[in-house]
Amino acid sequence: MIHKIEKKSLEIWYQLLGMVQTNCYLIVDKDSRAAVLVDPADECPAIVQMAEEAKAQIKGILLTHGHFDHMTAAREAAESFHTQIYACEAEKELLADERMNCSYMGLKRLTLEADVWLKDGEELTFGALSVKAISTPGHTKGGMCYYFADCDVLISGDTLFFETVGRTDFPTGSSSAITESINKKLMVLPEDTLVLPGHGSQTTIGYEKRNNPCLNDNIWE
Repeated sequence: MIHKIEKKSLEIWYQLLGMVQTNCYLIVDKDSRAAVLVDPADECPAIVQMAEEAKAQIKGILLTHGHFDHMTAAREAAESFHTQIYACEAEKELLADERMNCSYMGLKRLTLEADVWLKDGEELTFGALSVKAISTPGHTKGGMCYYFADCDVLISGDTLFFETVGRTDFPTGSSSAITESINKKLMVLPEDTLVLPGHGSQTTIGYEKRNNPCLNDNIWE
């Protein structure tokens, strides 16, 4: 099922895809229809259908990290939309290893190489869309969040969830790193920032500051 919400100049289209029911997002500029696809988890035909329904012109594909449930359809989608895949440069090793990216646990083993490797703090422009890449190691070493500052929208991948944080028991994970990433890089964003996680419900930075039990006993209260 395809869902749509709006915030300021953005339309946020999304659906649950793949065996782990990952949130696959399509971020669309309302006026120009320029768009980015985030975490093409699986089922490329369903992604194409969502893009067609949104009348989106996809300018790039952003990966929040390299686990298979966030990138199984990435290469097929890149070929379908004639665009490039972007990922954190620290995720190269994990993407290239079927055990580290956990695809050996799924229906097929796979590896992936991004077309563009990103550094922390890079500002990206896709037509009318502007987005900042924020390195947030913890769930994996190359975890990355994407912040649309003009509209206060954050794609948090498997770093920050509604009332919890991402697991850190996978290869390259670190519990201390994820806590530092969230406290120092995400909790400093405006409180009304809409948080779009890789799994589960949307939330806001303000809500998580006050209610997330994993964030240093709510030091933000």
